[in-house]
Amino acid sequence: MTGIHIHPASFRDPSGFVFEHNGKLYRQVNKVYKENYDLLMQSGLYTHLTNKKILLPHQEVSNHLPEGDDFYKLLLPDQLDFISYPYEWSFGQLKDAALLTLEIMNDSIEKAMILKDATPFNIQFYKGKPIFIDTLSFEKYDETRPWVAYRQFCECFLFPLLLGKYNNAGLLQLLGIYTEGIPVNLTAQLLPFKSRFNTGVWLHVFLQNRISKKKDSGKSVSSFSKIKMRNLVRHLESVIQQLEPKTESHWSAYYRQTILSKQYLYEKEKIVEEILASVQGKKLLDLGTNDGYFSLLAARKNFDVIAIDSDEQCADTLYQKTKAEKIPNLLPLRIDITNPSPSTGFNNAERPAFLERIKPDVIMALALVHHLVIGKNIPLHAIAALLYKLTPRLIIEFIPREDEKTKQLMLLKKDIYTGYTKNAFESSFKKYFLIEKEVPVPGTERVIYLMKRTGQL
Repeated sequence: MTGIHIHPASFRDPSGFVFEHNGKLYRQVNKVYKENYDLLMQSGLYTHLTNKKILLPHQEVSNHLPEGDDFYKLLLPDQLDFISYPYEWSFGQLKDAALLTLEIMNDSIEKAMILKDATPFNIQFYKGKPIFIDTLSFEKYDETRPWVAYRQFCECFLFPLLLGKYNNAGLLQLLGIYTEGIPVNLTAQLLPFKSRFNTGVWLHVFLQNRISKKKDSGKSVSSFSKIKMRNLVRHLESVIQQLEPKTESHWSAYYRQTILSKQYLYEKEKIVEEILASVQGKKLLDLGTNDGYFSLLAARKNFDVIAIDSDEQCADTLYQKTKAEKIPNLLPLRIDITNPSPSTGFNNAERPAFLERIKPDVIMALALVHHLVIGKNIPLHAIAALLYKLTPRLIIEFIPREDEKTKQLMLLKKDIYTGYTKNAFESSFKKYFLIEKEVPVPGTERVIYLMKRTGQL
């Protein structure tokens, strides 16, 4: 298949596969899925879901690009600029993805269809909202069978959310290890005793765990009517809607509570706004976004912003704000730039690393460098080298040793950072970037730079 590159994560489902051709992603529907695909399109379910903007639309195209006897249809879906993964999402994002899955289940039942799988990898965040992207996940509803994806839904959605509520929302990152879902026995072990007194937790975790330990008796399964199926879905919805994360954060109100002064924030905002106006490009990555103050500023300036922070509550608070204000061009993610998501899956190829997926036109790194150098012991030259690989343009702030925030970082550490100076900072970055602008923040020793990558990668 000349010029065809099958997606390395698209080999498990015999119904079809995703491939790339001339810079676009296509989906082939195989003959084995013909009946279900036709039902999806002819029942009105596809139109209903796409009109609600909860299923990614596609066009049927006539090109018969792949070779083989399995071919039935070729689809060109709306193209997504960026793919994120569940272990990079905040609690609120996973919760909304879970509720979207159940909403689609309900709508599918009305059209005599059902979801055959229920993994969060079927969902992406698109224009500020979760959207279902796997057209081949629908199949004809069979009342003689229970929901085959129930356990998968619990392990991929419900269990991580329960751990986030009762333990700590940071445990959502377990999905990076258990990509097929957190096992029920592990969830039962991790949840505190008090969780057993919640009916939903008892039914979906502890009772399911008990049943899973029993050997299959071989008895036939009783029919699972639409009424039973709807009741199951509604109960899952009611359990999930009540869940809120258990988190503690120092950074989620950073610019409201810990900043030097309102005047400082005004001056800094003015500087960043002027620099953004001079930068060409569309895609912006904000490193260490805190409460997202400057990510929101960039979004208002029509950049497509991905804002990352290692703090769960920072990411979730910003997500809730983008959701409430219907901001379509800002995606918050829970990612630590010092330990970003690696490549995972079979042959380490199914899910590329974050640094491989991100292709920004400009990176914004405000109030970050001192945390990396003093908090994480990362040398200035290593920071400069990383940013050189990632972006052609850079907006970066230097906060000196004499600054109160830097002093706070050094309180519990030996003063081994004599090399952390403005001159050393500039020297390290000049090896990779041309300094285009250098703007002091009035009333402080802080400086904000605009830099341009020099040479070729």
